[in-house]
Amino acid sequence: MGIFTRFRDIISANISAMLDKAEDPEKLIRLMIQEMEETLVELKASCARTMAQAATARRQRDEAVHRAELWRGKAKLAVDKGREDLAREALLEKRRLEERALAMEAETAEFEGMIEACKGDLEKLEEKLASAKERRRVLVARHHRAAGKKRAGDELRRVQSADTLLRFEEFENRIERLEAEADLAAPRERGAASRPGEPMTLEEKFARMEADEDIERELAALRPPRPETGGGK
Repeated sequence: MGIFTRFRDIISANISAMLDKAEDPEKLIRLMIQEMEETLVELKASCARTMAQAATARRQRDEAVHRAELWRGKAKLAVDKGREDLAREALLEKRRLEERALAMEAETAEFEGMIEACKGDLEKLEEKLASAKERRRVLVARHHRAAGKKRAGDELRRVQSADTLLRFEEFENRIERLEAEADLAAPRERGAASRPGEPMTLEEKFARMEADEDIERELAALRPPRPETGGGK
């Protein structure tokens, strides 16, 4: 495929429609950008060649104009010397050079038109390339967001799974057992000493004594009655 044929295909392509139909839009846009960049390099090289040809045509035109002027001077000199035969040949050479100058002028104008068209094509291709790169940036960002949402969803499903919930329940039950054991141990610790490491106050000693008496009375009430002994009637 020639460079300009490929260029026209790229410029006329509907990138959005192509991406909408693609199975892998990110891969397609990457390939499109690669082809655009390659075409851009080739198009710039083609424009550079055209500009070089235009410069050559201008130089040849200017040279032909200059030489034609020289032959006009020679023709005048020949006439002044009475050599009209030489003057006639000089004028023929002058005409030939003027015709060449006209041809080079037309060729230069043609090249300049091609250069202007080439610059316009370059501008269009660069705009298309910039648009494709922006579209790729959006696609990559969307891909990353989608991947992030998928990872978050997978993590949420993992956390909500039966095994995870069971582990949480086991952990919660363990904490409840520890709390219950702590509650059971607290009264004993309070009864042993309200302030560990300090002597009991007088009030605490009497409270302990009264509590001990209550325990003894309850214990006595629980004992079976003793059989009566001794003489009697």
